[in-house]
Amino acid sequence: MSVLETIKNRRSIGKMTEQSPDKQQIQTILEAGTHAPNHHNVQPWHFFVLAGKAREDLGKVMAESLADRLGETESHQALALLNKERGKLLRSPVIIVIASEHPDNPKVVEIENIEACAAAAQNMLLAAQEMGLAGIWRTGAPAYDPRVKNWLGLESEDHIVAFLYIGYPAMEASERRPIPVEVKTRWLGWE
Repeated sequence: MSVLETIKNRRSIGKMTEQSPDKQQIQTILEAGTHAPNHHNVQPWHFFVLAGKAREDLGKVMAESLADRLGETESHQALALLNKERGKLLRSPVIIVIASEHPDNPKVVEIENIEACAAAAQNMLLAAQEMGLAGIWRTGAPAYDPRVKNWLGLESEDHIVAFLYIGYPAMEASERRPIPVEVKTRWLGWE
C-alpha cells in the first residue's frame, strides 16, 4: 500500500478486541514515531508503552484526579464517572503515551516540540494502520493532569501530546468524507 493510500484509509477505531499486538509490532510503531520531523533535531518525544496492569494503575490515578475535580464522589452520577475514568485505558490492550519534553535549549520553541510529537503520533497511527491494527488518538483532562505526569515520571512543564490506543479492530472502519481541499485552501501567488 502506498503512503497516500494508508493516509486515506486510516480511521480512528475505538472498539478493539482483547488480543494484544506483539512487542515487535509495537516496536515498529515506536520506530515510526522516531522518524517524525523536529526542529533542531532535538527529538523531544518520550514514549510510555502501557499494557496489562499498568493500564489499571494509571486508570486509578486518572480516577483520583477526576475525584478531586468533581468535589463530591458519593452520588450515583459521580460514581459512574469515576468508574468510567478508571476503565478508560482498558478499552485497548496497549496504550502508548507520547510526551514532549520541555526545551532547555533557548533556540527551541516549546510549541515546536509539541508539534514534533504530534507528527510522531501521526506516523505511529499510520504504521499501525499499515499493519492492520486499530488506533485512536485521545487526550482530554488526563493529558494535562499533574498526577498523570508525575506517575509517568514527567516534569510538570512537559506535555502529554497523545494517548494512542492500539489493538486489533473489533468493528469496521467508518467511511470518512473530508471537507474538500478546495474549501480549505487559498492559493496565493499562483497563476
